[in-house]
Amino acid sequence: MQVLSVASEIFPLIKTGGLADVAGALPPALAGQNVAVRSLIPGYPAVMGRLEETEVAVDELRLLGAPARLLSARVGDLDLIVMDAPTLFDRPGGPYSDTAGRDHADNWRRFGALARAGALVADGLIPGYRPDLVHAHDWQAALTAAYLKYGGINLPSVVTIHNMAFQGHFPASIFQNLELPPQAFSIYGVEYFGGVGYLKAGLECAWAVTTVSPTYAQEIATPAYGMGLDGLIAGRAGSMHGIVNGIDTGVWNPETDANLPQTFNARRLKDRAVNRAALESRFGLSDAPGPLFTVISRLTWQKGLDLLADATPALVAAGGKLAVLGSGEPELETRFLGLASQYPGRVGVLIGYDEPLSHLAQGGGDAILIPSRFEPCGLTQLYGLRYGCVPVVARTGGLADTVVDANVAALNAGVATGLLHAPADPGALALAIRRAADLYRIPKTWSALQRQGMKSDVSWDRSAATYAQLFESLVA
Repeated sequence: MQVLSVASEIFPLIKTGGLADVAGALPPALAGQNVAVRSLIPGYPAVMGRLEETEVAVDELRLLGAPARLLSARVGDLDLIVMDAPTLFDRPGGPYSDTAGRDHADNWRRFGALARAGALVADGLIPGYRPDLVHAHDWQAALTAAYLKYGGINLPSVVTIHNMAFQGHFPASIFQNLELPPQAFSIYGVEYFGGVGYLKAGLECAWAVTTVSPTYAQEIATPAYGMGLDGLIAGRAGSMHGIVNGIDTGVWNPETDANLPQTFNARRLKDRAVNRAALESRFGLSDAPGPLFTVISRLTWQKGLDLLADATPALVAAGGKLAVLGSGEPELETRFLGLASQYPGRVGVLIGYDEPLSHLAQGGGDAILIPSRFEPCGLTQLYGLRYGCVPVVARTGGLADTVVDANVAALNAGVATGLLHAPADPGALALAIRRAADLYRIPKTWSALQRQGMKSDVSWDRSAATYAQLFESLVA
């Protein structure tokens, strides 16, 4: 089976979050299911700079008024179609925002053009290539399903929601530039609260919808988590699928990870001490005993980092230390930097993102804190399980689906892999932190918790098989 994946970012070429990890790891995993994936991605400077050999697949193309061409390339296991459109993508800043953090004003055109290209490729634009199915990721690619439907292209389409909070909602005035027929601007098409909704259009037009965990699939059908689209999600219950994410266990492998001063496995947990010392040094933390908690996250309200800031005094009082790696809302960055000043040697903060350091944080930290208010799936807890960095997580979405709470029954049965807390408030989080600190002081129990987590199947194998079954059913 031939599948065209359309995504706005893909690891290892360009990444802002878990979408890139999934877009990069799922195609190789699907290859083991006899599904060949080609990934259509934008030609950002970071992408173009990594391409060694390319072949022009389509030249002199215009997409929503922008000149473009499509390049075929391979990077590692990834078979790529790169949309080389300098007027849209060759600019400083990130994939979605400028150097000041403001959304690009023409994001509607940039990702509308990406979706338009996806539909054209699906319809045979590249000589000798016509996929059996199109898989579009998040709002940036979701409009592909609308172009297929309104272009009369009878090809199965799947839209995956990685985070319902990001929807791509634009003024109605852009519709005339999208090259869609007038009937597409309706409640059953792209119209959304009087404007144009890219994710909403994909959810209406796709043959099937997936999201990245079973619990999140249920949550987004409710007003509390549906972000205004809960009615549409509930109405599509028969074609809605929650498929939990996996991780690339080749990239994330504590036995071979070159980012760690000392590799280890479940039989050599004591070797993690070398990594812990290196992590303490990087964050300016003391080498005092007690659990070392880590955070690798966007510093945002969604991720519950304000709750952690409130609970940090309780963490320090429990004898813990905290290493925070991330960036995000300025007020949260300021709060954590203030906590580092308030608790020198106990709280360390590095603002920004550093991929090698994120590996060290998993390989040297004792526990990873993820107090999200909502979390579609989350990959950080999966990395923690893989590396023996015990997840302390909120009971929501994919966190609830992938971590088994260390209650008395689970500990006695030997199935516990982490600690869960609810509701999303500082008190519940502080209680979970104290529980973790108490368990940490019982070495035999803590090491059993680590080893059980490291036994968890966090690979893509099972989920890739589920995706393949869904794709096959749609093509059939």
